[in-house]
Amino acid sequence: MVIRILLRTVFVIATIAACAIDMSHRCVVAAQNPPAASRGEPWLTWGGPRRDFTVSVSGLANTWPDGGPTRVWSRALGDGYSGIAAEPPVLYTAYRRENDDVVIALDAESGKTIWETRYAAPFRNANARGVGPGPYAMPQVVGERLVMSSGDGQILSLDKRTGKIVWTHNLYAEYSGTRLQFGYSAHALPYKDTLIVLAGGGGVLARWTGFGASGAIAFRQSDGAVAWQNLTFDNAHSSPMLITVDAQPQVVALLAQEVIGFSPDTGQLLWRHPHPTQYGLAVSTPVWGPDNILLVSSAYGGGTRALELRQANGRTTVRELWHTPRVQSHFGTIIRLGDHAFLSSGMGPAFMTAVNAKTGAIAWQQRGFARAQLIHADGKLVLLDEDGTLALATASPERFDVLARTTLLKSLAWTPPTLVGTRLYLRDRASIVALDLAAAPAGRRSQ
Repeated sequence: MVIRILLRTVFVIATIAACAIDMSHRCVVAAQNPPAASRGEPWLTWGGPRRDFTVSVSGLANTWPDGGPTRVWSRALGDGYSGIAAEPPVLYTAYRRENDDVVIALDAESGKTIWETRYAAPFRNANARGVGPGPYAMPQVVGERLVMSSGDGQILSLDKRTGKIVWTHNLYAEYSGTRLQFGYSAHALPYKDTLIVLAGGGGVLARWTGFGASGAIAFRQSDGAVAWQNLTFDNAHSSPMLITVDAQPQVVALLAQEVIGFSPDTGQLLWRHPHPTQYGLAVSTPVWGPDNILLVSSAYGGGTRALELRQANGRTTVRELWHTPRVQSHFGTIIRLGDHAFLSSGMGPAFMTAVNAKTGAIAWQQRGFARAQLIHADGKLVLLDEDGTLALATASPERFDVLARTTLLKSLAWTPPTLVGTRLYLRDRASIVALDLAAAPAGRRSQ
């Protein structure tokens, strides 16, 4: 202990001496003002720190200048909708180049490329002319690895420092996974030393006998070995969620025609409940509340459904509280605040919507934005719609107030924003942008 204190003292003295030698005092400035991209919770996995698109941060501006928030940098990026993982000082995302997917690491302060890894991903979206071939999933940071999903059913684990591919699996070729004509887009769920992946399928034999069932698979993070595989179902595009039901951990999965819960340790089915969606196009991530209410929502007639889950002695009971076809999340994020959920509802005309999670009562619906993605931070909503409009708003059960808005992106923006501290990262099918959302220091007006 004494040696540790002495070493720490020596380090502090050396640092002070070095700063004193630096006549520009850059050491002091750097210590007091670390790069904006390094402040705040890192955004490592789908949905951010808690997979709910909510971050703990303060100091966001309450309005923006006419030209929008300060642009830190922007650069061209290839096609795709892959989210942006942020582990300052590095960002990770993915894009399309010819018939390949490319995972890219970027410097968070400058946007410059650190490394790229390109691999074959021969997939063509059923609506490729309109929306492109992906990729759709975000490279998630899991320990020293990145975990990536590609439209053709590949799951890859890469070294996050070099981009070197460590292991891969193909859910379609190896596990008879549900072939999705609009591309595989679900994100693996990190759990203990595994990655839980939704594959679906399993083949006719598995459906009749259970033999070879591989609807859900847990791969070991280190080497990709299968820890367990279980269940058969028709997969969709939604990403699995880890929840705790009366002290029992469960994985929730919104599937093509139902929502299910299963054990993250064995894949054992715990419950299932119908949620039919035309064409099986369920995309949005489920939302879990502290009141044991699970919200699931899909377009194509699926609507929004609230399920109350209770568990005792290993048995889960499911009670449907309400269902409404009037609220439909196509692919956007849903933010639960208190008793209400806030989302962009609809496919053609879209409405910003507030719905009571306990009763299903719609508090309000308001026009003004195309289909949008939301994140919640500092008591505000940051909104990005598919037309590239970025907005700052407040939402309550009583009203939705837009504080600021600007047209920022030009090419179909379906990717949820990423926020670390006051640094916001956005992308569309052509570019990636870093913005500073910090409030101006007291006594200085925004220019």
